[in-house]
Amino acid sequence: MEKIEATNFIEQIINDDIDQGKVTEIQTRFPPEPNGYLHIGHVKSMLVNFGTAKKYGGKCNLFFDDTNPSKEKTEFVDAIRKDIEWIGYNWAKEVYASDFFEVIYNYAEQLIQDGKAFVCDLSPEEISATRGTLTEAGKESPYRNRSVEENLQLFREMRAGKYPDGSKCLRAKIDMASPNMNMRDPVIYRILRSTHHRTGDTWCIYPMYDYAHPICDYMQGVTHSLCTLEFEDHRPLYDWVGINLGFAPKPRQIEFARLAITNTVMSKRYLKKLVEEGHVHGWDDPRMPTVTGLRNRGVPPEALVDFCTKIGVVKANSECQLSYLEACIRDNLNENAERAMAVLEPLKVTLTNYFGTEELETAIHPLKPELGTRKLSFSSVVYIDKSDFSLNPPPKYQRLKMDGYVRLKNAYIIHCDEVVTDENGEVTELKCSVVENSRSANDTSGIKVKGTIQWVDGATGVDAEIRRYSYLLNDAEYVGQDFGERMNLDSEHIFCGKAEPYLSEVENGVPFQLMRVGYYKKTTDEQGKLVLSEIVSLKDNFNKKGERQ
Repeated sequence: MEKIEATNFIEQIINDDIDQGKVTEIQTRFPPEPNGYLHIGHVKSMLVNFGTAKKYGGKCNLFFDDTNPSKEKTEFVDAIRKDIEWIGYNWAKEVYASDFFEVIYNYAEQLIQDGKAFVCDLSPEEISATRGTLTEAGKESPYRNRSVEENLQLFREMRAGKYPDGSKCLRAKIDMASPNMNMRDPVIYRILRSTHHRTGDTWCIYPMYDYAHPICDYMQGVTHSLCTLEFEDHRPLYDWVGINLGFAPKPRQIEFARLAITNTVMSKRYLKKLVEEGHVHGWDDPRMPTVTGLRNRGVPPEALVDFCTKIGVVKANSECQLSYLEACIRDNLNENAERAMAVLEPLKVTLTNYFGTEELETAIHPLKPELGTRKLSFSSVVYIDKSDFSLNPPPKYQRLKMDGYVRLKNAYIIHCDEVVTDENGEVTELKCSVVENSRSANDTSGIKVKGTIQWVDGATGVDAEIRRYSYLLNDAEYVGQDFGERMNLDSEHIFCGKAEPYLSEVENGVPFQLMRVGYYKKTTDEQGKLVLSEIVSLKDNFNKKGERQ
């Protein structure tokens, strides 16, 4: 097989293996555990595993690490498949660790027969207490020197269900003085009575991941097992299993830095906690960094792949700014999303000198003139956003104020003549006049204005629920700080806005750039009402604490 021009350290290692004749075809696997929904960190792992195999003309399997039935569900398997397909990857084979349970068990018996594994009666707490520390050797189990015959009998009785959960386990016999804690006679099988989502109650003992991992890789023909950096300390055990079971060729494990993003929960355990404690509406909540949440939010899959490609594959862990991800999403939507207008907090504007209605034209996409134009209705009542008017404007204010001018996008210049307020002094209506001969593209009024704002026609505009989001986490992480202390409990804001009717006519899921508001996805609720959900802001407008400025 041919090498490629290496763009990262993994590809350089693979090229070296090709030069040395160690591989003739590249085989990788994407190995999620079906105990939750995938998050954006898994997109990087997809890119590494599926992308690397594709570059070398090889294959990548979808491998489900289903060795812990107490936490795994078919629901998660189905969600993972859907997420991978949405991102745009295809797998060569769909494989499960449970496909190899009998093989994994037989290999365990082989280790026992070779004197390299033993049944231990110590409890999990006792095993932990005898492991030692980073500077002190561990203490050997009193059951370490059982005979091969006794170990085989006990292990078979474990499988037969003779012993209660936690009463016995199978441990590899390696070295209790090893400087690597993972090599101090690690547990490779435990008793666990829990119905498996595929095998039911066939098994009451299950292999540990560190033991099953190299066997499953070997059974699939994996040449390069690409893992995140936390598995680096586990690599000696990965190699020990492969060497002592005689794997030839033995798969090679390579570790890369996992994805970490500011203001973002990157742990399935904590994401599950957010769902269970009701901080979000579910795994697909648009604020969640899950793939299903990002899809529901309206983030294009191409933007996620672009982001993961740009941050690269490196060996050292680091944290990426969330603003960088948002920039990739923004770039994609700026090029592809159609334009429209909506106002979050409608303020009524009555045009006292304008009568009748007319149709105005605006570009569907200013960067793509080939898409043409669409019509906008304009009448004597329009709505602008409350934030675009001020009774007490600051210096250099360029939006509408009393006795001030502003241009309505693609329409006319208007002048504020009168402000109507309620008994509390709140502005409820503006009475304005249209400047003569100021229509866009044909303006001969001679009046120059610096401000241009969005608007919605009062006669044809539709009610819209507009959802705006902030970060789930408020600020940077500090030592000893729990996610609960960092939660932004005010991360979803809902507005009763107005939108141009075009937005209610297009199909659900279509993204739009709402002028001066942001990028939003169009959907409808159960009652058929228009809902516009924020995908990303028009610019990075959050401070370091994750608060909208």
